[in-house]
Amino acid sequence: MKFIHIADFHFDSPFVNLSDKEGLGDLCRLAQRKALKKVIDYAKENEVEAIFIAGDLYEQAYIRQTTIEYINNLFKEIPETKIYIAPGNHDPLIKNSYYNKFKWNDNVKIFTSKVEKVETQEADIYGYGFDDYYCKDSKIEELKIENENKINILVMHADLDASQNQENPYNPISKKVLEEKNFDYIALGHIHKPNFEENIVYPGSAFPLGFDELGARGMVVGKVEKGKIEKEFIKLKDIEFYEEEIDVTEILSKEELIEKINSEKFETLGTTVNKLIKITLKGKRNFEIDPYELYKFVTNEKIIKIKNQTNINYDLEKISKETSLRGIFAKKMLEKLGREEKEETKKIIENAIEIGLEILE
Repeated sequence: MKFIHIADFHFDSPFVNLSDKEGLGDLCRLAQRKALKKVIDYAKENEVEAIFIAGDLYEQAYIRQTTIEYINNLFKEIPETKIYIAPGNHDPLIKNSYYNKFKWNDNVKIFTSKVEKVETQEADIYGYGFDDYYCKDSKIEELKIENENKINILVMHADLDASQNQENPYNPISKKVLEEKNFDYIALGHIHKPNFEENIVYPGSAFPLGFDELGARGMVVGKVEKGKIEKEFIKLKDIEFYEEEIDVTEILSKEELIEKINSEKFETLGTTVNKLIKITLKGKRNFEIDPYELYKFVTNEKIIKIKNQTNINYDLEKISKETSLRGIFAKKMLEKLGREEKEETKKIIENAIEIGLEILE
């Protein structure tokens, strides 16, 4: 049986934390559509018999019917390929879910929260879907394979080896328990980092959702026979995220920093994909840095986020000993900084010190 295994597309994700620039969310949502089109085209060209979608195909809170129609129309292009969907925690099979209220194409099977088995000539395909945003017990531990002589496959959204006692569980299940079930292939979703070395497989997020998802993103494809499996990972994304660092310690002004950013020739830039960059500013700063102000002057359109992780380059202890208004200010602020425990508030105080000292110079 030839198959494709994908998960965690998160269609119509708002991408609200991705960038402070306008339009990036729309760009990413278009790229999501292109990525799924690549999946369907691969299925056509390679006569794939089954596509396993292991949850979080879309975002229940944001999904639009037009997006569902787009997805379903792609599924219609491959009527001979059976599509098995196991809803996850972001697209659970709840009352107002499009899994419930939309008429999907005949080749689409949506699993429910009662473990089901679909029999084909070659294989028995078992599946489980979330019916809520959390899942403590899917009853998979009780599942027994009915016909050991056939190819047996399990499709579900699960948090492998997660604690059973976590406050917000996402179907925690032991890898050891799954191994004991003797499935020929287990198609999982939920973990966004690919892991496909064994027959218990996470394909990872099919499309990167932000700068915390660097590296390869795509689908697992392969062929499974009884007692034998061949598989490979294929990239899908038209967008890649990269992080770059700039040390500001030797930079003495905002203008100099802007020139530095605009003159950087990032090695990651290429022509095959749309590569988007987050710049993290590090080191000791010699002036106040406002990332929102920098955006106005950055000419490289690939730079979509600037994060300031610098520290002020003042010797506050030395300044606090000055017999001046500047020294009194530094002493009071140092005392305030020493009493504060929250890192977020410390950053605010540091910014206030920086502004105050610049005014008092």
